Amino acid sequence: MTELTDILSAAGLWAAMLRIATPLIFGTLGALIGERAGVLNLGIEGIMTFGAVTGWLVVFNGADLWVGVLAAALAGMAFGLLHALMTVTLGLSQHVTGLGITLFASSLGYFIFRLTTPAASTPPTITPFQPLSSAMPGIASLFDGGFWGAVVFSQTTLTFAAIAMAGLLAYIIRATPLGLAIRMSGENPHAAEAQGINPVVIRYGTVMIGSALMAIGGAFLTLSAFNSFFPGMVQGRGWICIALVVFATWRPERALFGALLFAFFDAFQLRLQAVLADSVPYQLFLMVPYLISILALIVMARQARVPQALMQPYRRGER
Repeated sequence: MTELTDILSAAGLWAAMLRIATPLIFGTLGALIGERAGVLNLGIEGIMTFGAVTGWLVVFNGADLWVGVLAAALAGMAFGLLHALMTVTLGLSQHVTGLGITLFASSLGYFIFRLTTPAASTPPTITPFQPLSSAMPGIASLFDGGFWGAVVFSQTTLTFAAIAMAGLLAYIIRATPLGLAIRMSGENPHAAEAQGINPVVIRYGTVMIGSALMAIGGAFLTLSAFNSFFPGMVQGRGWICIALVVFATWRPERALFGALLFAFFDAFQLRLQAVLADSVPYQLFLMVPYLISILALIVMARQARVPQALMQPYRRGER
């Protein structure tokens, strides 16, 4: 019991929670905004992988870290454009198209990485984003030794950008004409058309912006959490994001909470492994965050109200 209390009271646990949650927040928000407009994007796993490769390669070749983030976002938007072209314009299956983009983007990312670093026996490294304690030492010194100082100032700028993005999207969707247009496009695109809104434009825009956010979530892994790229580093985070959208009932603020909750259990099980490694197989600890996510998803899915036009092709003028 004392060891459990020590784990929960340690600043390292909560700092790790924020780091683990960051790519999940970006990915979940990216999937959520597209689904609110009526388009499911199962290409998230591949888009995150390609964003991780793109951001890292740009910085590895001498560009600024923020240029790497921008490059990853643009790469994500390109895949979002491809997904929208096939699902919105051509009306193809959103499931099949998304899975195809995941396979294509992941494979292309791995190919480009091997093509550009053919002789590397170990992954080359870059200088990633530094925590706020290094970026703002003067302010960090005011909180030196404190619990919240250790939690907050061990994060990088991208973590706070992810949290701010959740708040921004919540405001846009709930309180702006653009948010109303997004909601109408996902609920009843024909009614939106009758009000002078073009659901095709809205769906294209949300899928592309959402894909950019997914790619930034991938770039966080190579530009902030780690300092290199290696195959498989996304490790299924994209699929977790798809589940978190349902858990969040398509609300950005709940998406933030869901990502933090999953990240907490993930960080917690890592520390439990060190305490109980001799008595419990570590594989059981690895299962815990996913089992809890499944249980939470079952509970929340009963209350979820799916956008009525989600996965339904829209053709202008048809009823």
